[in-house]
Amino acid sequence: MSVNDFFSALRAPDRADRLALRSPADTLTYPALLERVREQGELLSRSGARIVASLLDNGADWIVLDLACLASGAVHLPLPLFFSPEQIAATLRASGAQVLACAGGDADRLAAFGFSPLAVAGDLALLRRPAQPAQLPAGTDKITFTSGSTGHPKGVCLSAAAMLAVAAGLAQATTGLGIERHLVALPLPVLLENIAGVYAPLLHGATVDVRPLAQVGLSGSSRFDPATLHAALIEARADSAIVLPQMLRAYAGWLHATRHPAPASLRLMAVGGAAVGPLLLAQARAAGLPAYEGYGLSEAASVQTLNLPGADLPGSAGRPLPHARVRIGADGQIEVAGSLALGYLGEPTARREWWPTGDLGHIDAAGFLHIQGRAKNVLITGFGRNVSPEWVEVALASQPEIRHAVVLGDGQPMLGAVIWPQGERDDATLARAVARANQQLPDYARIGPWLRGRAEFSAATGLATANGRPRRDAIQERHADLFTSSPQPSLP
Repeated sequence: MSVNDFFSALRAPDRADRLALRSPADTLTYPALLERVREQGELLSRSGARIVASLLDNGADWIVLDLACLASGAVHLPLPLFFSPEQIAATLRASGAQVLACAGGDADRLAAFGFSPLAVAGDLALLRRPAQPAQLPAGTDKITFTSGSTGHPKGVCLSAAAMLAVAAGLAQATTGLGIERHLVALPLPVLLENIAGVYAPLLHGATVDVRPLAQVGLSGSSRFDPATLHAALIEARADSAIVLPQMLRAYAGWLHATRHPAPASLRLMAVGGAAVGPLLLAQARAAGLPAYEGYGLSEAASVQTLNLPGADLPGSAGRPLPHARVRIGADGQIEVAGSLALGYLGEPTARREWWPTGDLGHIDAAGFLHIQGRAKNVLITGFGRNVSPEWVEVALASQPEIRHAVVLGDGQPMLGAVIWPQGERDDATLARAVARANQQLPDYARIGPWLRGRAEFSAATGLATANGRPRRDAIQERHADLFTSSPQPSLP
């Protein structure tokens, strides 16, 4: 799908009176949205900027800016609000962004990065600076950030064609679900929400309900209040939403504890970003949430596979969507094709037909993709068994007493775990939780020694990346005594 095709779909005559965006500050029909996009696109074109960065909370301004970049040919560089000042400075420096969009109240603070006022549109401020834009792969329309185990964000360069192919594939796959209202529940700089939560619903002719992150229960990179999300889903009468596994777990637990019914309007709660596991899905569905797991990566413009009503296998990541091709390489790695990135910011990558994802997996006879874990994380025990730690971590984190778990044990006679509890839990309670998880696992993958984490797994403590992935080397270093003096043996 081309950019022209995308905007032509939004201009369809049957959308003249439909709501495209709903937010606390704006309610825009499709024609009103397109007019705002046209005006802002013309402003960006007059600025002469090639790369436009944004540092904005979720809202209509974010979506209008993103679509204006798409329409005008500017490269959009959305920065997550949880980026540190050092990460913001490094990203702006590496990209050579010439325009920065921000909330009006942040303009003075961001002047420290060399920007001066360009224009003001309501609560949105556009700043500019003289800068030489970075050399980007030809055809780049967006730079999105993915953070690996080192914690250093990498800018993935994507074309509009790749992003819109994914959006069109999602729209096609979900046509029969009757989704008319989507609630944005993740930060919009997260590519999954940007494509599956904005582009795909707009192609459907649906309404995108977008609110500041605090109004859907999110703050920082990892704090979440399920009661706030619940209230937003009810008020929006949302048919769909996208959440991360930890959000799903907290929300399902809150529904169970408070005996609140799940929102009656929900038809699809897609879950991505990390492994989910069949037990968590069962808990969520028992609470009334229509939770379905998918799989994707930034280097393939997000979603590649998805479970859906009528095509669902809990424990799998679903079947490939219409735009995607998925296969298993000779080394057991999942490889994808069809909507690939052009390269990385500052690291041009040779074009290839198939992208090795770094994830191990298999495709069953019915076409469902099963994820085993990251190839680089595989542990080889002292008895020569290869174990993907993510698989064991999902079993541990499925226990209500355990919030996070990281499994270690390369070269050890048995696996061990560092555990961060859910709330206040004593050691005996955690030991019982480990024992229950062990009952789901074969003997070679069971946890022997374990330790309570000495700090929360977060970017602030250095034990997680900016987007919440555990930094395994740092966790192992911080808990080096796990296999030598662990006071917490697992129960049989």
